[in-house]
Amino acid sequence: MEVRALVDSEAIARLLLRAEAVASSKIEGLEVGGRRLLQAEVSRSLGDDVTDVTAEEVLGNIAVMAWAIELSESPDPISTDHLLEIHRRLLTGTRLEREGGRIRTSQNWIGGSSYNPCGAEFVPPPPELVEPLLDDLCAFCNGDDLPAVAQAAIAHAQFETIHPFVDGNGRTGRALIHIILHRRNLASRVLPPVSLVLATWSDDYVAALNGTRYLGDPNSLAAVDAINRWIGLFAAACRRAVEDARTYERTIDDLKRQWRSRLGRVRSGSAAELLLEALPGSPVLTVGAAAALIERSFQATNEAVAHLVQAEVLRPIKVGRRNRAFEAPDVIEAFNELERRLASPTGDTRTAPPSRRVPARRGNRR
Repeated sequence: MEVRALVDSEAIARLLLRAEAVASSKIEGLEVGGRRLLQAEVSRSLGDDVTDVTAEEVLGNIAVMAWAIELSESPDPISTDHLLEIHRRLLTGTRLEREGGRIRTSQNWIGGSSYNPCGAEFVPPPPELVEPLLDDLCAFCNGDDLPAVAQAAIAHAQFETIHPFVDGNGRTGRALIHIILHRRNLASRVLPPVSLVLATWSDDYVAALNGTRYLGDPNSLAAVDAINRWIGLFAAACRRAVEDARTYERTIDDLKRQWRSRLGRVRSGSAAELLLEALPGSPVLTVGAAAALIERSFQATNEAVAHLVQAEVLRPIKVGRRNRAFEAPDVIEAFNELERRLASPTGDTRTAPPSRRVPARRGNRR
């Protein structure tokens, strides 16, 4: 898998981080659109209460994903305590906050009845085995004798098989994917939106994961074939994520050229130019937030914002009851288009409809 692109733009990296966190949340049933999430993010930065509970939970997922990537840059080995901390942060502020960072003490299962594991699709290990299994998994994650993609695939499958928590296993397990890819320098600057692809291939994803839970000789042809099928699917998801992220990067480059054409001559190093470069990563912001982002005075930034509004790069919006902000609708539409493309099994919703709910195209009410 090539990863030569997506290395020069911190702004694009920030938006792809959001995309991956949104996708991981979406798999767990937390639906929130890009515009709604970005506006909630601005409300929070202004000190307002975020009344959108779903957006607030997804914002927490973004913060956890960013923290997990910082963790992978540490020289310290990945440990069970690190996984517990990721989980604790994920559940902070939710109805299951008291379960955050705690290994389950009871038996859980997936599918079937809520009362007993009879007829369940999968029954994870009993609670007394969970902690030693997590320790063993972390030892595997700290090695480097396998290709990074294979290591991330196996680690994710093993974590989901252990299913160590009452809730939040999926999001924690998907964060582990990026810890490994980042730690192995395969995705050192960005988070390719692998979870968006896995959400699109949900049936194949679940079937391939279940296939790794082979009952019998682990060295048998059937067991090895099941592992290979899972790694192959995961590698295909990684490749697809990188390819679509590259397309998104090219779209953003085209947008910036269009913006420059609308703006006319822009002085190098000016607030307008700096804001132009920053918008792909922060397409909804206030003048104060923009000034902090580009490290220019409020007055200079305010003038730049006015210039971009006049050129129809930005447009004014209201966030909350009284706060004035600005959004770059072209970026939000490009972000939504990325999600639509990743929701299609073939990457084109015009020929292969999305396999899940996606944002509507601009001007399309459906």
